[in-house]
Amino acid sequence: MNISIYLLIIIAINVICSLKGFKDRSFFETYKFNVGGIKRGEKLRLLVSGFLHVDLQHLLFNMVTLYFFANNVVASVGPLYFFLIYFGSLISGNLLSYYFHQNESYYSAVGASGAVTGILYAAILLYPGMELYLYFIPIPIPSYVVGVGYMLYSIYGMKSRQGNIGHDAHFGGAIGGYILTLLIVPQVLETHLWMVVLLAIPIIILFVMHKNNKI
Repeated sequence: MNISIYLLIIIAINVICSLKGFKDRSFFETYKFNVGGIKRGEKLRLLVSGFLHVDLQHLLFNMVTLYFFANNVVASVGPLYFFLIYFGSLISGNLLSYYFHQNESYYSAVGASGAVTGILYAAILLYPGMELYLYFIPIPIPSYVVGVGYMLYSIYGMKSRQGNIGHDAHFGGAIGGYILTLLIVPQVLETHLWMVVLLAIPIIILFVMHKNNKI
């Protein structure tokens, strides 16, 4: 797969910021997503935290996932809308995290999870027939199976609250990518309605679980 220059730009920013955060704890603490900090007016955390990661494994997981899906989004909607979906999903992911944890001043998280999930959702809506070969699985896996599995992993992460990974940002990012893609390419509602409905299900489940205090 040829890699888009626009995808390379996003990956480079993530790598540079994450490596800086690995080595410079002050930088990491200053820009990580933190409810207390945001309430103090440190709004830049809502953006920069999306380019920080807990460790190399966390960074690699997000960048590999992004690599699988981003090129198709760039090819379909162009670089301007690609960046709009990426950054829109990043912000919507962090805003949802803030909504869920607004009464927890100590709550912190980092990661490109929201942006990546937004791109993932966009790619699946645009190319519902796409298949992937993951790791050493010898058979192709439908992209929507990967997408739904990613969301289930996010639910598990939210319930277990593992590390500083912004698992709930996955869902905010999914919502951002979902809505922005439908606004940019409304034809998807006619051509791939079944996928539009399928990808809405994990989002609905999340809010039902949250409303019933299950997560």
